[in-house]
Amino acid sequence: MRPLIHILIFLLSVVSVAQNNVLFEEANTLYNQGKYAEAIDKYTAILETGNHSAELYFNLANAHYKLNNIAPSIYFYEKALLLSPHDDEIKNNMAFAKNMTIDAIDVVPESGISKFIKSTTNMMAYDVWAKISVALVLCFVILFLIYYFAYSTINKRLAFIGSLTSLFLMCVSLTFAFHKFNIDKKNKPAIVFAQESKVKSEPNSRSEESFRLHEGTKVQVLDTVNEWKKIKLADGKTGWISSNDIKLLNDF
Repeated sequence: MRPLIHILIFLLSVVSVAQNNVLFEEANTLYNQGKYAEAIDKYTAILETGNHSAELYFNLANAHYKLNNIAPSIYFYEKALLLSPHDDEIKNNMAFAKNMTIDAIDVVPESGISKFIKSTTNMMAYDVWAKISVALVLCFVILFLIYYFAYSTINKRLAFIGSLTSLFLMCVSLTFAFHKFNIDKKNKPAIVFAQESKVKSEPNSRSEESFRLHEGTKVQVLDTVNEWKKIKLADGKTGWISSNDIKLLNDF
């Protein structure tokens, strides 16, 4: 019975992939014909099946950009960039989309050491840092065994230095792994979808208005209280915004 279930699941997945490929080609054809709204419907239908890819998000963002849908275009460019962070074409198109936004927010510059640690940590995913740590542990063990069993003084010295170096680098990579994990855990970016949103000083509609944001602006979510999100801007400003006015990016 179980093999039959597995076969059925496999067949359904094959059919689903085939249908999504057809929808994707149809959407691309509609896009090339200038029928952007119809293309969006097709791309969205693919997303509703649970399919996610940088190319899909990128094409969907382009279609929204053609219709001057500021928030959705930036939102889907950001989603594409999460899956393909080094894609220059996505970055360039997103820069054009961000030119349509109203809010001009300055980025708070980071200090030299902080910037270096952050850029180094973000070079790889935390699981990659963890795998490097495991590899370095193996190197340490092998070099230590070579040191223990070697007869030559030079070999012992080189193996000892190598094992200590491996141990030190393992500690460094493990630190980066934990640091990257914590960064990813706290990282909750979102895009403002409301045409104009009032950011409050407290999580309720009666509190004082701190500032206003407009569609397409990227924020960082710090906390949630009922139907309110505490957000932080790139310039360091914080406030509370209605959950209905923003859309989280990390919702795969």
